[in-house]
Amino acid sequence: MTHDVGGASPAVDLQAPDLRALAALQDAFLVSVDEVDPTVRVPWCGRWRVRNLVVHLARIHHWAAGQARRRQETPLGRGPFVLHELYATQAAELRAALETLDPDSPAWTLDDSGVVRFWHRRQVHETLVHLWDLRTAGGLPMDVPAALWADTVDEVVHVMHPRQVHLGRSAAPPVRVCLVATDADRTWTVHADDDAPAAPVGEVAGPAASLALLLWGRTTPDDPHLAVTGDRAALRTALGGGLTP
Repeated sequence: MTHDVGGASPAVDLQAPDLRALAALQDAFLVSVDEVDPTVRVPWCGRWRVRNLVVHLARIHHWAAGQARRRQETPLGRGPFVLHELYATQAAELRAALETLDPDSPAWTLDDSGVVRFWHRRQVHETLVHLWDLRTAGGLPMDVPAALWADTVDEVVHVMHPRQVHLGRSAAPPVRVCLVATDADRTWTVHADDDAPAAPVGEVAGPAASLALLLWGRTTPDDPHLAVTGDRAALRTALGGGLTP
């Protein structure tokens, strides 16, 4: 499994998780749908093949558009689907919804913000991670700014992982772990139990992309792009407990 995300096309030359980034990532995903065999396995996504990945992201876009509008979405059905057509349609639906709605208007969200702007960021990172899935499964590289990957890390640390703990899907780790993005000048401490010692038991440092892939279960602390210091066993426990859905 390669983690090389630099120096190749398609390039997404954007820094912030906004609607421009979402459009660029969706366009790159749609191009990639035509470049990768739909029967290729996506091994870090269980039994999925590429076709399952494409349908999944299309369904998520459709669902998120409904969440932003505070409206229950109409099910897309079971298929079979024409993958390019399906993804193009649902990507356009999501963009249209988010471009039409005031970013500060009420929405159903996964956090306490309760505004449409939440879905700008959430769908950027949903698309980014699955674009990596698709292109990496097909042996294709991609080029995304470290700043965008760093925000993927930030979303997991401050939104997705605390939500997992709040919903009882995972337990808050008994120790703290420090994450350092060496190419983005950013650091984070992974959410931990209130009784966890204040000092982190270890640190994982490396490119923001590799940290994001670690938190999303696409790689492990043994990734050669990552440098691990401190209590490796405790760190594995802290990072292996379902930080994301």
